[in-house]
Amino acid sequence: MRTKLLLFIVLAVAASTIGAASAAGNSLRSTLTVRASNYGRILFDGRGFALYAFTRDPRGKSVCRGACATAWPPYLVTGKPRAATGVAVSRLGTIRRTDGKLQVTYGGRPLYYYIGDRKPGQVLCQNVNQFGGVWLVVRPSGGLVR
Repeated sequence: MRTKLLLFIVLAVAASTIGAASAAGNSLRSTLTVRASNYGRILFDGRGFALYAFTRDPRGKSVCRGACATAWPPYLVTGKPRAATGVAVSRLGTIRRTDGKLQVTYGGRPLYYYIGDRKPGQVLCQNVNQFGGVWLVVRPSGGLVR
């Protein structure tokens, strides 16, 4: 009986630790930050991954789906995104994608990752023409880096 109680306590502590780590990871992922890069100060998620805008998107709407969204995954959140230092809260928002998921926007522009950026700080696909538009990193002002 003592062994079962001890096992239960160990499993409960492990579950709460995993839950807390997951919540911290989600919090980092949902935080928009500004960091230095080879293109000047640009937007990153809280884990340090660069964020891009697609010139084909009209303000407040994403047209990147299917193969486009595979190469350029949307920056999705499950709740309200957070703004770190340097991010204008007034420019931060979300849109609902056709699949019902929430995508983060900045200055009305939907934000995306590039699938090839594998490490924090990488910006491997700036100013690339794909899927009928150009992919550009975003300045804290909301302007695109050309």
